[in-house]
Amino acid sequence: MENLLGLMRVRIHRGINLAIRDVTTSDPYVVVRMGKQKLKTRVVKKNLNPEWNEELTLSITEPILPIKLHVYDKDIFSLDDKMGDAEIDIHPFIDAVRKRYKNIPSGTIITKIKPSRQNCLSEESSIVWENDQVVQNVFIRLQNVERGEIELQLQWIDIPGSKD
Repeated sequence: MENLLGLMRVRIHRGINLAIRDVTTSDPYVVVRMGKQKLKTRVVKKNLNPEWNEELTLSITEPILPIKLHVYDKDIFSLDDKMGDAEIDIHPFIDAVRKRYKNIPSGTIITKIKPSRQNCLSEESSIVWENDQVVQNVFIRLQNVERGEIELQLQWIDIPGSKD
């Protein structure tokens, strides 16, 4: 994979105030897509505020594609119900990774990204140098649904011999 830049760990922490898709609750799970890569979390039964605390790993290549999140309600006898989606532009994150920070204190904020009409952020998100790694904690507001947010973290994993 000559265009491989490295790996990105996506930690799906939790869902917040997700939409009801069954009678009084939902059985949510998250699908993470980037290009042809598709990963998903486990289903959390009967919970509108699920805690997944799962780590999914994506290969990041050129060209840099957005991360797409889709939340679904697991159903047994019918197709799973959509519970919203979101898109994360990882260009600011990759730009921070490419700067190759050295000798800066852990906890240093590299850049801040404010919520806007162009992103799905529900609050300001900082890209931080933490324990010799670039990390970003993100609260995503789901779109195409009446309510719901996902809390996640992006973390860069260097691969020796990768393109960047």
